Amino acid sequence: MPQTRLYFSAAKKDAEAVYRQLETMLEDDGFPISIFDLDEDAGIDEVSVYIEDEPEGLEARIADVLKAHAPGATLERENLDDIDWVTKSLEGLKPVRVGRFLVHGAHDRDQRRIGDLAIEIEAGLAFGTGHHGTTAGCLELIMDVTRRERPRTALDLGTGSAVLAIALAKLCRIPVLATDIDPVAVDVARQNVRLNHAHAYVDTVTAAGFHHHVFAKWRPFDLIVANILARPLMTLAPEMARNVSPDGSLILSGILERQREAVIAAYVGQSFRHVRTIRREGWVALHLKR
Repeated sequence: MPQTRLYFSAAKKDAEAVYRQLETMLEDDGFPISIFDLDEDAGIDEVSVYIEDEPEGLEARIADVLKAHAPGATLERENLDDIDWVTKSLEGLKPVRVGRFLVHGAHDRDQRRIGDLAIEIEAGLAFGTGHHGTTAGCLELIMDVTRRERPRTALDLGTGSAVLAIALAKLCRIPVLATDIDPVAVDVARQNVRLNHAHAYVDTVTAAGFHHHVFAKWRPFDLIVANILARPLMTLAPEMARNVSPDGSLILSGILERQREAVIAAYVGQSFRHVRTIRREGWVALHLKR
């Protein structure tokens, strides 16, 4: 299906501010967004939004964000032939380093170093490349929590492209259950798990929340990682309490800074305590413990 690209260029700081705002604003619409260095020496970035069926008023909404954060930028439009938008959106992404983890695409395999826990991800139609602040925050907490607690089993709830499940498998060499409500995401996750030679440790399953018979075999988990959204995380708090081991930990993200206190309150009500918060790009990742 023909697509449209709405795009602009601006100083790096302004472009990044708009990019973060658009990620939040367009999250429910599912439109792919990319940012890359248009002129590295001059510090100019280009941000693009790829759309098929354009909702009424979308261009005006984006223009309002530009006016607030990059007033000198001009929003432009380009009509495209049918393209692989995933490849297009990943073209400008650089490898992400978080501790020993290196998350990269196939085009950056040469960036791997001795000692890296390299995770090669091609996102497909699933969310999660490691470049989003929520994923990077989770990776940082995974390094910290697993070093301190040595979990024996883990759950990646809402696995998306399986970045976090693969990270747990490579770092800890433990069984990891990776679930997602979206069967397309699970197919992508399974491909990425095999690509990273983690299939001996990671089991991928299509499941909504904790409503699947597979959990009866796996629970309790020493560590549950869930990078989804604040509202479902709050709804899932009682189920999290029932599925984590008595001394287990949760790593939660997909939470905006302004939603942090509400999420923590929901889990304190289930006898969890807040241990640590990591802030990245307006998002937070939380470590909570029974």
